[in-house]
Amino acid sequence: MTGASGLVGARVKELLKTDFTWLTPSSQELDITDKDKTLAFVQSHDFDCFLHLAAYTNVDQAEIEHDYCRKINVEGTANTFRAASSVHKPYILISTDFVFDGTLTQYNESSIPKPISYYGQTKFEAEQLVKNQAMIVRLSYPYGNSPAPKPDFVRTILKFLKQGQSVQGITDLIFTPTFLDDIAFGLKYLINHFQPLIYHLVGSESLSPYEAFIRIADTFAQDKNLVKPTTYEQYFLNKAPRPKNAKMTTLYQFYQTHDFSHGLSLVKEYSS
Repeated sequence: MTGASGLVGARVKELLKTDFTWLTPSSQELDITDKDKTLAFVQSHDFDCFLHLAAYTNVDQAEIEHDYCRKINVEGTANTFRAASSVHKPYILISTDFVFDGTLTQYNESSIPKPISYYGQTKFEAEQLVKNQAMIVRLSYPYGNSPAPKPDFVRTILKFLKQGQSVQGITDLIFTPTFLDDIAFGLKYLINHFQPLIYHLVGSESLSPYEAFIRIADTFAQDKNLVKPTTYEQYFLNKAPRPKNAKMTTLYQFYQTHDFSHGLSLVKEYSS
């Protein structure tokens, strides 16, 4: 697994530690931007499946650091996929809802990507490199219990509310928050039922950030008057564009055997 110290990777590793034996090299041990070193590392280790979580995810900074973002998201994917293919191992690429432009009412696995940010463009190019040869799993706004040092949006909003600081919640943007535990157990199923297809592993509920922040305040008994409404145009002025409508759905029914898709209803299980 690459990206094991990140928000998603750390939780996946923790929750599935009894299901899988994880090989989790650091970026120093496995430099995915170096083709030859990546190939050498992969060919010198035994494993059953390559889970690629590492990515450049700073959406705004990506508009400035084009080369660095591309080196990690596109070249890193190309190098790791080539290396895994050389030893004939299945490959899973973790992608994002940012490959879409946010102009449709909802997006499933058959929707045509049309990224509007440089970050989204690099993730789409990474998908194109492996499409029909590897599994692509798109996530959307992960949050929840994780030992990772990077805070998710729930922890960030809760921190401000507890400090008595106001937060801006966008009223005219729709997103699909996804609980990290659901991602982990969904990935367990997908790893065990590998197919070179695209999957959306996302929460069951789509709502506006304003609605989500109000719910966070209510859940943790904070002052919801601190949540101030704002618009997409105001909030993202001079920032990288995001999909305005990121309602993510899935065509597949593997959720039927276990409800992986709880949305913000599981926010009460979040460690505060």
